[in-house]
Order: sequence, then C-alpha cells, then structure tokens
Amino acid sequence: MVRLRLRENESINDAVKRFRKLVEHAGIKKEMRRREYYEKPSDEKRRARRRAERRSRINRLSGM
Repeated sequence: MVRLRLRENESINDAVKRFRKLVEHAGIKKEMRRREYYEKPSDEKRRARRRAERRSRINRLSGM
C-alpha cells in the first residue's frame, strides 16, 4: 500500500511525481497490467516456461 503525505509548501505536480515513483517502485503498475485481462493457467505456465528458456539461452551464450 502506497501512502503519500504532502510536504510543506510542496506543489501538486511534485507530489504527483513522487506518487508515480512510489507506485512504480511498489510494483503496482506491473501488477495492474498483469491482471488487466484473464490469462488461462496453461498460457501463464507456457509464458513462464518460454521466459525461463530465453533466460537460460542468454546465460549460455554470455558464458562463452
């Protein structure tokens, strides 16, 4: 949960910038995008497997 308290003499624009950074850092934006549409469990597993394969391929290539 993100909480933001306005500082003394802080402009609204500065507070909004700080809020965006806090939300980004907390991972809320990423989570919202992930939950925007329903994804079947099989599709989710397939995507995770492909991501792991890509990661291992990159690690293998960089080790040469």
